[in-house]
Amino acid sequence: MRVANTAYYGRADPLGVEGDFITAPEISQMFGEMVGIWLSDLWLRHRPARCHYVELGPGRGTLAADALRTTQRFGWEPSVHFFENSPALRAKQLRAVPDAIFHDNLESLPTDAPLFIVANEFFDALPVRQMVATQAGWRERVVARNSEAGFAAMPGATAADDLIPEQFRSAAMGSIYEICPDASSIVQQLSARLAKQGGVLLVIDYGYIYPALGDTVQAVENHRYADPFHNPGQIDLTAHVDFYELSNCAKNAGLLVAGPNDQGAWLSGLGIDRRAQILAASNPNKSAEITAARHRLVDPDAMGALFKVLAAYAQDWPQPEGFGL
Repeated sequence: MRVANTAYYGRADPLGVEGDFITAPEISQMFGEMVGIWLSDLWLRHRPARCHYVELGPGRGTLAADALRTTQRFGWEPSVHFFENSPALRAKQLRAVPDAIFHDNLESLPTDAPLFIVANEFFDALPVRQMVATQAGWRERVVARNSEAGFAAMPGATAADDLIPEQFRSAAMGSIYEICPDASSIVQQLSARLAKQGGVLLVIDYGYIYPALGDTVQAVENHRYADPFHNPGQIDLTAHVDFYELSNCAKNAGLLVAGPNDQGAWLSGLGIDRRAQILAASNPNKSAEITAARHRLVDPDAMGALFKVLAAYAQDWPQPEGFGL
């Protein structure tokens, strides 16, 4: 999955109508504006002398551009840092945010001030490991090559029982349990930074909030679901994010955690409905388009319930908005 996605994101820009999928920032400027308001609120309530905006996998730079345009209205212009390895996307990100500084690894992120870290649809693209229940016990799924059928998944020979939580050890044959070591490692590294430097990590992605069984690996090509084993490197591979694991990684590093909350509830709490009304009134010819975008981002039958929002923040920082009491 790592090899395939590295090739996929390195070859071209996969976003937009002409690509394979559309992310929330590309649906409407309102999404990035709500993120900017959320970040600005934390900055205004804590007022660090210096700080840095960091985005993991910033797509075309659309989210950062919209969010930073919003933070400027509050008198806040942080330095901008992008964690991105795709040359094709870096070029577009630089056009959207000309002052962005690029990083190939997390270690090179600045250490001199608090970090405001945003990860929108980043963790879902990281490779997962899958364990499957067999008559011989739990085994890790591996990818085999069949000269006639191409690639396919099958149980490997190595026992994987130690990787399975106690509540799932006796699951039915064929049950699948996923882990994402890369996601856990990244959150651990960033949480250690935030505990020392101050700041916040905002994660927005589709996923689940409690430990669960199931095969969530999926592929998208031309805005339609595809076979994950067909044309590796030419299609988008993702898996649902385990927010329970990310939350525990942050807490174990000494951070406080808010959420996860549904994206729709989070956006509504930040005022997206009012923003949609203002935009529609200012652009009456685009009123229907703006209303449709708001529904797509907020409604439970669209992105509103599937996508979750999690915030992890330093101990002495204010509680973030959008998560209720």
